[in-house]
Amino acid sequence: MTSTPGNTDDVGSQPRTFILASRASKLAQIQTNIVRDALQAAFPSLSFDTLFMSTEGDKNQSQALYLLGGKALWTKELEIALKDRTVDMLVHSLKDVPTVLPDGCEIGAILERADPVDSLVVKQGLPYRKLEDLPDGSVVGTSSVRRVAQLRRNFPRLQFMDVRGNLNTRLAKLDAPDGPYTAIILAKAGLVRLGMGARITDNLDAPVLYHAVSQGALAVEIRTDDAQVRELCNALTHRETEWKCLAERAMLRKLEGGCSVPVGVTTSLTDVENKPEGSESGLLHITGCVTSIDGSLHVQETLVETVQNPEGAEQLGTKLATLLIENGAGAILEDVSQDRAKRANEAKEK
Repeated sequence: MTSTPGNTDDVGSQPRTFILASRASKLAQIQTNIVRDALQAAFPSLSFDTLFMSTEGDKNQSQALYLLGGKALWTKELEIALKDRTVDMLVHSLKDVPTVLPDGCEIGAILERADPVDSLVVKQGLPYRKLEDLPDGSVVGTSSVRRVAQLRRNFPRLQFMDVRGNLNTRLAKLDAPDGPYTAIILAKAGLVRLGMGARITDNLDAPVLYHAVSQGALAVEIRTDDAQVRELCNALTHRETEWKCLAERAMLRKLEGGCSVPVGVTTSLTDVENKPEGSESGLLHITGCVTSIDGSLHVQETLVETVQNPEGAEQLGTKLATLLIENGAGAILEDVSQDRAKRANEAKEK
């Protein structure tokens, strides 16, 4: 049975209502409600509420994500509200959270991961099911440089075009009769949470497509000085998901520092043991890859080690990043950085 942390800020104060905030999109609201409901079930005597706001990443729907810079586009406004104590927790898709958080903020919980794969969705009315079925020259929409880089390598006969907007907007662009897209690629977890899993025509598992770091996992960001909320979050964390995602995020942190880069990953944790003294261990398998934007260069490495705590998982992720860099990923990422700067300057001059 879960014990209930105190629900007041100070002795004699009014009972505290814990405010969970997130982006205003339909998917973000669904995900926030998932976390709120989990907290309410774990702590039925406490009060939880939600608040939704638009972020810079939501407002700028015209530029390609590749040119917009770091993931803070989706978190900065929310973190301001967290730090000024307007809200108590932020609910994120962990894949959208920068690998380095602002001072005073930390990840308080990582919930059990949904299937992290990317999925293919074909325009309504077309008979195709898989990427292999699409005619030469078909246009596939995605806002991810990671997906484009890997798929150009595996499917050079297809064309790839940026598609922005929330999930419903992207599906509407796909299905528009005069739209350019034959298919688009989306994260499976988001489609399923929105009740649109039936639109999936194929799942793109590794090695066809290595998914994004932390894809499929929800996370709760909190203030470092809020011990009460940290205790609440402890009831939500799924340890196996936490270890896998921490390893992936440590790899990405070493590789890039926050920008949109063509880094893919797949991770598993096996032989998990819960020892009598309360410690845990498991065999962590992590494969990471870095692919040039045109798909011509691809560096991929795998490490497998027994880990016993979150720190051990992060150390393995960092070690994998170092191995990737030594074997050519560093040169690819430098080329990506130069290409992004060049294209961003060209966009400003238009």
